Amino acid sequence: MIRIANAPCSWGVLEFELEGKAAGFEQVLDEIRDTGYQGTELGDRGFMPTDPPELRKELEKRSLSMVGAFVPVFLKDPSKHIPGAEAAVKTAKLMADAGYPDAFIVLADDNGSVEERKLNAGRVTPSMGLTSYEWKIFAAGANLVAGEVKAKTGLRTVFHHHCAGYVETPGEIDTLLELTDPLLVGLVLDMGHYMFGGGDPLDALKKHSKRIWHVHFKDCHPGIAEKSRKEKWDYFKSVGNGVFCELGKGSVDFPAIVKELHHQSYSGWIVVEQDVLPGMGNPKVCAQRNRDFIRSLGL
Repeated sequence: MIRIANAPCSWGVLEFELEGKAAGFEQVLDEIRDTGYQGTELGDRGFMPTDPPELRKELEKRSLSMVGAFVPVFLKDPSKHIPGAEAAVKTAKLMADAGYPDAFIVLADDNGSVEERKLNAGRVTPSMGLTSYEWKIFAAGANLVAGEVKAKTGLRTVFHHHCAGYVETPGEIDTLLELTDPLLVGLVLDMGHYMFGGGDPLDALKKHSKRIWHVHFKDCHPGIAEKSRKEKWDYFKSVGNGVFCELGKGSVDFPAIVKELHHQSYSGWIVVEQDVLPGMGNPKVCAQRNRDFIRSLGL
């Protein structure tokens, strides 16, 4: 059975140091519940309670499940691997101890931390990517993090490809999957990031079906994406200008995506992520429209 969740990033709760103030966790959880979702992601560590019974209580009183937690690690640097694994295990243990053994660690690059990738999100070239040697280091780090999380908490790890990081384009995603252990590292397919990164997420869904353990629904506005490329906006300006629009208003073919998910007998979570900057727009209204759109697809 497919279940639908939303995430704190749809309320401007992001892993980056940005101006503006996002909503508190109580408001975010209330609005996720009120707009018809069944689950949430954790958000940055410390956004929600870090005491497992307290976290469980806050979720249960809203009839929500914990789906996963985003953990960024600068995997290109081998000195970051062990600290990254420790952070991931700590986060995974919080979710497991709160009673959510099926939640995922959503591992990602430390997106936005490399100036060249941040400035060229949505239009990176091969010369901006990792070398063969760096890819081996990067993949070894992903395997290490996922292995530690699995061994110490039982939770599984999915990698989140993401614009403004070293795993953005379809080719970079292919390389990551080729170099990582398929028993340890799955893929969370994010429709909007895949589209902005230069691919068709329906193609990815078919190509990587065995590695896709988790799904993010995000749309990508073609006109804003094109303007971003033409005017050479950085990643945050693209987000601030609404490149990740409401579902159904961009170029992702969600009816075809849903049809393919059913064809593959996908039975996991779909998490809506409409990335916005802190204080941007009206997240609750967008969350409701996104949920209504997904209902129109039969989910």
